[in-house]
Amino acid sequence: MTISVLYTKVYKMAADDSEPTSGQTLLKQGAEGKLYIGQHGGVRCLVKERFSKKYRHPDLDVQLTRQRIKAEQKAFERCKAAGVATPKLLGVDMNGRKIYMEYLDQAKTAKQLVDETVLKGDGKAAIAQLAAEIGRVVGTLHGHNIIHGDLTTSNMLLDPVEGAELPYRLVMIDFGLSYHSLNVEDMGVDLYVLERALLSAHSEVPEFFELVLDSYRQHNKFKLAETIAKYEEVRARGRKRTMIG
Repeated sequence: MTISVLYTKVYKMAADDSEPTSGQTLLKQGAEGKLYIGQHGGVRCLVKERFSKKYRHPDLDVQLTRQRIKAEQKAFERCKAAGVATPKLLGVDMNGRKIYMEYLDQAKTAKQLVDETVLKGDGKAAIAQLAAEIGRVVGTLHGHNIIHGDLTTSNMLLDPVEGAELPYRLVMIDFGLSYHSLNVEDMGVDLYVLERALLSAHSEVPEFFELVLDSYRQHNKFKLAETIAKYEEVRARGRKRTMIG
């Protein structure tokens, strides 16, 4: 189980969490790490802890883990500079292999919203609104040369906002695979990952990705034509592999 799946499960079950906040409560455990509800500086928060990999030399394991934590920390900083919402980064403990993040207790994942909307059968406007916001955010990320690496609706939180035209703000999470790149192929792959994720998780809404892409075209100002061309090239390669098996 990946950390991205853990986030989804956390935000489904968090409302029922009745554990005391004085300690750290393990929520879920995956192949790469653990996710807790804990505390940092007296504030209730999420704690992401990366495992030590016993099959690696200890020195190499420490080096690689530090690199990944630093990369994730840098992604939070770049998103803030770009105007992309993320949970607030509260702190990093390199020795403990932990990242402390804001806990958005009222948020749900974008996947949950789509699933609920599909069940109601009357949510075309809501899905179109969400798709436009996803396209805006991903376009902004790529416009600032930020590659997320795992774009799925499970990695997007919808944090309620009162009195606004859009009833939530879209908050990006799980930057464990993110990096900085000016390579349009990396952006094309990022889009292809998102397309595959939407088709897999939301097959009942086949137009979802095209709606996202329409909005993306309006908001990514960095080599847009080249990025779309690379996305289509990556997509063609993916289809060819699928056909050949």
